[in-house]
Amino acid sequence: MPKSLNPTAPPKLQIELQFASVAVEKSLSTITSPALIKKWVKEVTKQSGLLTLRFVNPAEAKRLNMGFRQKDKATNVLTFSYELSKKIVVADIIFCLPVVLKEAREQGKTVKAHLAHLIVHGCLHAQGLDHERSEDAVKMEKREIAILKALGFDDPYQDF
Repeated sequence: MPKSLNPTAPPKLQIELQFASVAVEKSLSTITSPALIKKWVKEVTKQSGLLTLRFVNPAEAKRLNMGFRQKDKATNVLTFSYELSKKIVVADIIFCLPVVLKEAREQGKTVKAHLAHLIVHGCLHAQGLDHERSEDAVKMEKREIAILKALGFDDPYQDF
């Protein structure tokens, strides 16, 4: 039976990494590797589909945040989900690396741990989880903590 027709075949998740500039790509390479980023994404996302992770500068992050959330500042992560079902997820997840670096420094965390947390967070948003209501936030945070623990990271919500 062809692999695509085999109902027991594992889901096929495509992960694409994009960089706003060579400088952003070089900065990310000092933190972690593309292979490790993809491992983190696969730990969170069990559906088939396509997740594009784009690493940007503050100008692009600010423009997107203003255009889609009416917030006039660069933010650490934005998730744009286009398709979601039990079997398929398609989303763009945008990371502003300078904001991630600044937050890690301010929170006394390693950049790698903070980035892993934001990748997990963005992937959960792509899968429909949210934190607008307090009960949803508790549920999402518990998932993040469990996933990050499985990846070898501490609880990102512990006092820093």
